[in-house]
Amino acid sequence: MTLNQIAEEYVRLVLAVGRHDSSYVDAYIGPPSWQTEAQQAPVVPLPDLSAQAGAILRRAESLPAPPQDQHERQQFLMKQLRAVNAFITQLNGGKSSFDTESLALYDAVSPPLTTADLDITLVELATLLPAEIQGEDLNARLSAYHKQFEIPCDKLDAVFTAAINEAPARTRRYIHLPENESFQVAYVKDKVWSAYNWYKGDSHSLIEVNTDFPMFISRAIDLASHEAYPGHHVFNVLTENELVREKGWIEYAIYPLYSPMSLLAEGSANYGIEVAFPHAERMQFEKEVLFPLAGIDPAKAERYYQIQAVLQKLSYAGNMVARQYLDSLIDRDTALLMLMKYSLSDAARSEQRLRFIEHLRSYVINYNLGQDVVQAYIERHAGIKDQDARWQVLTDLLRHPKSASMMMLS
Repeated sequence: MTLNQIAEEYVRLVLAVGRHDSSYVDAYIGPPSWQTEAQQAPVVPLPDLSAQAGAILRRAESLPAPPQDQHERQQFLMKQLRAVNAFITQLNGGKSSFDTESLALYDAVSPPLTTADLDITLVELATLLPAEIQGEDLNARLSAYHKQFEIPCDKLDAVFTAAINEAPARTRRYIHLPENESFQVAYVKDKVWSAYNWYKGDSHSLIEVNTDFPMFISRAIDLASHEAYPGHHVFNVLTENELVREKGWIEYAIYPLYSPMSLLAEGSANYGIEVAFPHAERMQFEKEVLFPLAGIDPAKAERYYQIQAVLQKLSYAGNMVARQYLDSLIDRDTALLMLMKYSLSDAARSEQRLRFIEHLRSYVINYNLGQDVVQAYIERHAGIKDQDARWQVLTDLLRHPKSASMMMLS
C-alpha cells in the first residue's frame, strides 16, 4: 500500500459519503469515471462507510515514513481522513458538543468568549457613531448609520466589477496563474451565505453573490478578494494545476466541505483581503474608485472604516452564539436576540445568520478563527511590514496546505 493508493481510496470514500449529503463535496476535479461510478452505484449505508473509513485510516497509519517532501502531504491527508470519519459518525446520528465537532472536522476549537468580553466593544462602538444618530438601541443606531453606505441595486454590478478587476491585478504581481484562468459572476437570491465560489475545474470559477439584502460598500473588496483573488479561486487554481496535475496528488482533486481544508480555505481567503489591500491602499482605492461608483461621499470613508474595525472585534460573537445554540444552552429566539445585540445585525440578517448556523453548524469558526490562525502563521514567518514576504508565505501556504494545528506548530 502506498500513499497514492490511500489518496485514491480517500477520494472514492468522500464521493460515496457525498451521496448522503449533497453539500459535502464542494468541488471535484478528479477522473470523471470515479464520480460516475459513485453516482451510479447503490448508496453505501453509513455504518459500512464508517467501517471503510476506519480501514483506510488503519492502512494509512501503517504506511512507512514518506520522503521529506511528502511528510506534510501525508500528515494533512491523515487529518482529512479523520474528518471524513467524524462526519460519517455525525451523519449517522452521533452527537457531540460544538467544540468536539469543530476539533474533529476542522482541527481547531474557537476560544471561549463571554458577553462581558463583547460588552466592552459595544461601548467603544457607541462612542464612534455620529452624535446626530440618536437612540438608545445600538443595533438600530448602527443600522441607520450603515444605510448611507448601501450600494444601490443599479450600481452593484459596476462597483463589484471594479473591485473584482482590481483584486486580480494585485494578485498577479505576486502569484503566477495560468493564462486560461477565469471566473464568472452571477447574482442570486434566497441563500444562507452572502457569496459562494463554485470551482468548476480547468481554472474556472462561478462566483455567486447573494442579493437578498443590500450590499454595503465595504463588502465589495471583501467579497472580490475572498471569493476570487487571492482567495478561493486562486487557491483552487493552484491546487488543481500544481498539486493534482503536476504532482499527481489525487486527494486534492476533491474538496469535502466539512474538513480541515475549509479552515485553511476560509482563513486564507479572509486574511488575503488584507494582503491584497493593505489599509492605506484600500482607503485610496475605495475613495477614488468604489465610493464614487456607488454614489457615496468619499469623505465619509475614514469614520466608516474605523467603525468596521471595531465591528471586527465582535466577529467571534457568532461563534459564541452558535456554540450555545447548538449545545442547546439557549433557544432559537434567544440566539436571534444575541446575534442582534452582539453581532449587531438587524432582525432579517440575524435570521439569515442563524439559518447558516443551523445548516453548517461549527463551520462558522473557519472564518474568524481561520483568519487568525492563518494571520499568525504568515506574520510569524514574514513579519507584519514586509508586503513581499507576506505574499510569498501566503502563496507557499496555498501551495502546501496545512491544517490549523500544523500551522500552529510550524
